[in-house]
Amino acid sequence: MVNKAISRLRAFHIFEGLCEGLSLFSGSSRVALIYASKPTGPVRIYDPQELLRGHEPKLREIYIDSDEWRENSKDVRERKVPGYPYPEKNLELTGLISRGGRSRSVFYQMWFTEHHPDMCNTGPTERWLEHAVWLLSHSAASEGSYDTGSSGCVLREYASHAVRDYIVDQLNLDLGMDVQIRVYPILDAVLGISKTPEEGVWPRGKLVFVEPKTLSDLDFLARFPKFERPVLKNFKHVRKLLQAVENSDRKLISDGTCIVGIATDVTLKCRITADFRGGCGFLRLDENPVCSFFDGRFHSSTRKAKLVQLEEILIESEIDPSVQHSLFKIISEIVHSAERQKHGCTLVIDLNDQPIDISGQALEDPLDLQQEHLLDLTRSLAMLDGALHIGTDLKLRSFACILDGRAIPGEDRARGARFNSALRFTAEHDNIVVIVVSSDRPVSVIQEGVELNAKCEWKTVSARLPSPPSLEEWISR
Repeated sequence: MVNKAISRLRAFHIFEGLCEGLSLFSGSSRVALIYASKPTGPVRIYDPQELLRGHEPKLREIYIDSDEWRENSKDVRERKVPGYPYPEKNLELTGLISRGGRSRSVFYQMWFTEHHPDMCNTGPTERWLEHAVWLLSHSAASEGSYDTGSSGCVLREYASHAVRDYIVDQLNLDLGMDVQIRVYPILDAVLGISKTPEEGVWPRGKLVFVEPKTLSDLDFLARFPKFERPVLKNFKHVRKLLQAVENSDRKLISDGTCIVGIATDVTLKCRITADFRGGCGFLRLDENPVCSFFDGRFHSSTRKAKLVQLEEILIESEIDPSVQHSLFKIISEIVHSAERQKHGCTLVIDLNDQPIDISGQALEDPLDLQQEHLLDLTRSLAMLDGALHIGTDLKLRSFACILDGRAIPGEDRARGARFNSALRFTAEHDNIVVIVVSSDRPVSVIQEGVELNAKCEWKTVSARLPSPPSLEEWISR
């Protein structure tokens, strides 16, 4: 009984640390686990936050109707290292990221988390789940040792390691195991530079890291002498040098240890680019985004609103599909422009056949937003106080509109007048969707007095874990 209690406590620490770490990296995230301790034992599920609800038919097909997932059990038992897991393929369930493994200590395990729509790349999250697989296998292999909860702490602060593991895996695939560039110092430098202002201004510009052996392939505009190159870990010095490439196509070039020089045309394979954009930035491998960084941490966010809820509303409406596509594209461009320029704005999308009247600055002739120059004008009008009023005819009917209404339950005084006015206005008008862009970047989609994309905080999981049910029991509930 004591060993079982310790095992459950270890599993809880891994689960809690994974959930908290992924929430810091990607926003509020749930986690679930499907596992079988022994080759002939039952398959069990631990899903206290109902992440896997809705996937019951697929889970039944994989784990109950077939024993294919139990294959190769003999190979697992014969492996010499008890806590060393061998990877198991992703299940490719819609809206989920999953990674699993098999070992002598835990025959089978598959971890799941949410695939958020605004992720730069799923790679770091996949590495995170793989590390959870490794920790649970290792924990089960050391059954008699005392549990300190360190596994949870490791997973909670795993963001930089997950980003590093993903980049190293990709470099090894493309360049082989003979990779000279060291990724950890690069990640430390990126975060350090991002937090270093120069005369009160946050860094802008691109810093490109390349393999030392490929430096000779670059056409440098300027190159520093070998023994006078600025050291990468001198964040203040590198921050000053970034001013030389700010707002241009020039890039600082580093070999991962120091700044080698300045170049423009950098198309080398397997380059790592840190794109500093003031208070935030993006990390790329070649042209592929890996993650963003802001507030001194790495994050999975693209920092662009995906407007998934608006897209769903338009699909469910009776509007012609071609109009749906054009309207969504127009709204997205206005929203992303406001995000880039860091100003707040409000958009009223009027889905009524006969648009409603809104108090604001009317236009003698509505602006056709399918014309690029008029859309550009509308982006600028969005900076004025008040809302833009856009109809299904793809035209701007008025701007600087005042949204009024009576107080309703669920208002959030911490969100300000723009957000709460939108709640009140949509509560009193049918077929109206309001998009609120805050100057500090959050974007809200509001309909019928409700924020559709509000993030809920998942219930806290108790450390007093019950015995996880079998998957069959869980599905039949």
